[in-house]
Amino acid sequence: MKILISADMEGATGVTCPDDVLPGGPGWERMRPLFTDEVNAAVEGLHRGGAREIIVNDAHWSMRNLMPERFEWPATVISGRHKDLSMMEGVRGADAVVFLGYHAGAGLEGVLAHTYLANTITGVWLDGVRASEGRLNAALAAEFGVPVIMVTGDDKTIEDAKGYAPKAVGIAVKDYISRYSAACRTPKWAIRAIRKGAAEAVALAGRRDPVEAGPHRIEVEFDAEHLAGAVTVIPGVEREGERRIAFELPTMYEAIRCFKAVTTIASAAMEEQYG
Repeated sequence: MKILISADMEGATGVTCPDDVLPGGPGWERMRPLFTDEVNAAVEGLHRGGAREIIVNDAHWSMRNLMPERFEWPATVISGRHKDLSMMEGVRGADAVVFLGYHAGAGLEGVLAHTYLANTITGVWLDGVRASEGRLNAALAAEFGVPVIMVTGDDKTIEDAKGYAPKAVGIAVKDYISRYSAACRTPKWAIRAIRKGAAEAVALAGRRDPVEAGPHRIEVEFDAEHLAGAVTVIPGVEREGERRIAFELPTMYEAIRCFKAVTTIASAAMEEQYG
């Protein structure tokens, strides 16, 4: 039984503002151990549930946030950029995936809600449905026959997950108050809940038949007109309006990689703050 943990940081308990997740800052340094301890709790729970091989993919920002020296249970940690499947590196050949520390999508209520880019993207739609990173990644996992068995984050994240992984165990480690505030569970509470949830979630693991639901259409809406123009240099990416673009590709593997290219170019085209 091989299980992947895709570990993002915004959904960890205690995290409520950008400084908590921006590498190098004091907030990030303070939250790194808390984030790592939640991942370690998931690893422990998965082992207790019967998993024998666990891969942890550091999926946040620089993808060098976890502190492997704090791990108390065996796991392989994928650290650093750039990876073929980005947040989902390691999903090939896995029997299940856990989304840990996830968050709501751009344009929705949720602590630090976004989809790939912090503020520049105001909405993403996958096949006509508003999409968080969780929904995008779950669609990719399904294409490889890998089920999502557990999701952790704020309460809005767990609500979102019911739309793309209704059978998954959901652990809310904090409740949304505003984009930059939350009612946070204590780290000890979060660790116990994640450990218990992960042990139970193993029962849901097991390869499925690959879902061939393509072609997939992704639409992206930006907060500035020039960004929509900038990303149309990518073949197949077309303008759908003043601030919206869209593209369609045969598989989710191709679609998620194109989406990554769109966000990379858009981030490079963002203007410096002024005014």
